[in-house]
Amino acid sequence: MRKKVTKYIFVTGGVMSSLGKGLASACIGALLEARGMRVSLQKLDPYLNIDPGTMNPYQHGEVFVTNDGAETDLDLGHYERFTNASFSQENNVTSGRVYDEVISQERKGEYLGQTVQVIPHITDEIIKRIYSLKQKQDVSIVEIGGTVGDIESLPFLESIRQIRSQLGRENAIFIHLTYVPYLTAAGELKTKPTQHSVKDLLQIGIQPDILLCRTDRFLSNDIKKKIALFCNLNVESVITAKDVDIIYEIPLVLHKEGLDDIILENLKIWTKEPDFSKWENIVSKIKKLKKEVTIGVVGKYIDLKDAYKSLHEALYHASFHNNVKLKINYIDSEDLQKETPKNLLSDCDGILVPGGFGNRGFEGKISAIKYAREKNIPFFGICLGLQMAVVEYARNVCDLKNANSRESGRKIKDFVIDIMEDQKNLDSKGGNMRLGDYPCEIKKSTKVAEAYRKTKIIERHRHRYEVNPKYHNILSKKGLILSGLSPDGKLAETIEIKEHPWFVACQFHPEFKSKPFQPHPLFLNFIKASSKKS
Repeated sequence: MRKKVTKYIFVTGGVMSSLGKGLASACIGALLEARGMRVSLQKLDPYLNIDPGTMNPYQHGEVFVTNDGAETDLDLGHYERFTNASFSQENNVTSGRVYDEVISQERKGEYLGQTVQVIPHITDEIIKRIYSLKQKQDVSIVEIGGTVGDIESLPFLESIRQIRSQLGRENAIFIHLTYVPYLTAAGELKTKPTQHSVKDLLQIGIQPDILLCRTDRFLSNDIKKKIALFCNLNVESVITAKDVDIIYEIPLVLHKEGLDDIILENLKIWTKEPDFSKWENIVSKIKKLKKEVTIGVVGKYIDLKDAYKSLHEALYHASFHNNVKLKINYIDSEDLQKETPKNLLSDCDGILVPGGFGNRGFEGKISAIKYAREKNIPFFGICLGLQMAVVEYARNVCDLKNANSRESGRKIKDFVIDIMEDQKNLDSKGGNMRLGDYPCEIKKSTKVAEAYRKTKIIERHRHRYEVNPKYHNILSKKGLILSGLSPDGKLAETIEIKEHPWFVACQFHPEFKSKPFQPHPLFLNFIKASSKKS
């Protein structure tokens, strides 16, 4: 029996960064799944870091963590939210990881007698990693990070050019995301940036099969014809990727433009008729929402919303499943060190303190948590948010006035938050935190148990610090419920306050497992509690 061949879709981007290649790739996956196909997605990142784990979020947005503990690009979050595919370390390949492997092999003598070069050694390693995905998929969607024209992405572009030559046009296609700006002064759309972007691709031997044109309005047939003429395409292969208010409407817009039909035609695939009912239903529901809930997110990376991308989406999922419209107020935690919480948080129906690293803004977060606890405002703490909640409780309820986290850098006695034992003697920072899936056992008759409706869970983690086990008894005696613990009972995974309407914090990152059709239970109950206040 002839082995079934996996088809490949390579997604590139031109003109400028942040056009939405990751979202486009995820939506292509959603379009194909709606037709009953199995898909996988992979992100190729040109930077020389092994992974984004040590980057400042302002550099590259949030770090998305997979079940196996891989610290990956935020686009993998889009992939998980829009498709049913599962992801691991293999789904995010960086130049750093590729070069590290090739240099390591050279030192072992694998290339004896050879001059190690970008072509073929680096490109061969990239091609090997593209082919290595273990999932059984009909189509593999591979997104190439960066912008066409960037010097660092050239080895990846050469690799996908070679794959096309190896597999042929019916088994590998190129989709190029580009930009068609509308100039208000001229009163017209401009196609020249797209033409030049395609020209850059052609210079390295890649002719795109489909163009996704990011723009703020639907392209007329005349504009499409012009783009098609100058980019060597038929007009049906020029697709409007129009801006939308609701990102979950993008698959519907792209389907209306005929993107899935063109993909199937190019790859010579026959499928069942698509079923987009779940996407249509959720978009319809969101558009009808009237009642509003305001959530204050107190963080340190608020100037770049992508730093909290999964968090934002998880709140969004929970809000429309609770039939409320979400409004997020991002509050800089350092501002809360200068102003009173009442001035900045009084209009919030719920307060959330997310994860983060470093001591900048510690006291502002603690101030926000104290305000939420004393004013009975629904509160949700995640990772660092749990740690700051414990510090606040230790200071103001347990009367440990100098309580703090060892991460604060202060010289004090009561480190209620301490570095984990297995983290103390590490001499490097990359990829060695407590990462990925770990089990948690939840106490019955708690708010966390009520949310999950079970007592054993597995959640994704990314942290070095923990609630100091030496203080578990002191905190518990003063009314802080350690409602979720690691199986050995040493690590506090969730905390809550019984007398409070909804005061819950977790050491793990529940936002990574939230999906539009399956919101995370903790976010669901947090928004439910907050909407009661609104």
